[in-house]
Amino acid sequence: MLTIPSKRRPDPDDASRDAVPAGLQVAGAFSWRVLVVVAMLAVVVALVVLLSEIVVPFLIALLVCALLAPMSAFLQRHRWPKWAAVLTCLVAVVVVIGALALVVTAQIRYDLPSLEHRLDTQIRSLQTLLDSEPFGITAKKVTTWVSNGTKYLQSHASSIAAGFQEAGSGAVHALEGLFIIVFTTIFVLIDGRRIWAWVVRLFPRRARPRIDVAGAAGWHTLTSFIRVQLVVAITDALGVVIGALILQVPLAIPIGVIVFMGAFVPVVGAIVAGSVAVLVALVFNGWVPALFMLGVILVVQQLESHVLHPFLTGSAVKVHPLGVVLGVTAGTTIAGVVGAFFAVPFIATVNAMVVAAAAWRPEDAVPDDPAAAAAPTDATP
Repeated sequence: MLTIPSKRRPDPDDASRDAVPAGLQVAGAFSWRVLVVVAMLAVVVALVVLLSEIVVPFLIALLVCALLAPMSAFLQRHRWPKWAAVLTCLVAVVVVIGALALVVTAQIRYDLPSLEHRLDTQIRSLQTLLDSEPFGITAKKVTTWVSNGTKYLQSHASSIAAGFQEAGSGAVHALEGLFIIVFTTIFVLIDGRRIWAWVVRLFPRRARPRIDVAGAAGWHTLTSFIRVQLVVAITDALGVVIGALILQVPLAIPIGVIVFMGAFVPVVGAIVAGSVAVLVALVFNGWVPALFMLGVILVVQQLESHVLHPFLTGSAVKVHPLGVVLGVTAGTTIAGVVGAFFAVPFIATVNAMVVAAAAWRPEDAVPDDPAAAAAPTDATP
């Protein structure tokens, strides 16, 4: 049989490719793709930090919507008009916040005379202790320190004034953030379906069904997480308040509010809130009540860790505890308290979206345009 020799010249890339081991080729192809993904994530993080005054209020508004959307959907299923359901949800939030502020203010005013007496007694005891050995801190030394501190403040008056100006600017930014939170919450509750449909249409047509499914799973996880975390926070606050009332620790309700807010920041929030409760008991009641208050905090934390989270959070947020700890640490490193606050809901939502997107198959797609559907059935009214 006559064989016709090939006239194709050998490709030098083929030769060089053959010289590189197959495993190294795969590693190189994988590495540059990882570098591209990391670069994109770095750009996203940089934009978030740059636009933090907009992004943070927007994310807070999403959490508020995740909490209120099921209530709004429930009212609408019972034939409430959409505007009435949304308005009722917002009024309920304002009433709850106002009631908490009223109760906290009333207790502070009620306990203030007793607090002044206790604080004066504790200060005198502390002065007596410091005046004794081995401290040897006399009143003359304290007067000298106060004088030095006054001179320092006078010499740095310009810096302190600049700090007050920054605080005033921060207050203005806080009002702007509150404005963003309120309007974002209103529009998402009213028109969340169309907003999500518009977001889905930004992606290529072939990717829209997968994006739609991922968004539905993420929103469902976020709403479940917020509801579960609300139950956990209320339980922690009630436990600490009851313990403080039994031990006759002053400011029991303000301490409960601090514990309630701290429960939304995993790991870090529990430590800070518990430290505040123990410190108040130590200052105004002494060592023994402070130790009992510490015991109450430990019991509440054990109840949260071994009862509430396994039975409630485990079914709503499928994230390993190691991922929670590392996520909170990374969030704190990147954005401080704000990063710690958003770390767990962000990780849980992204995890649910990735799992749902990976499990989606083309045969699961509906014939209609997925962008026309809402993310979850109870996501938005």
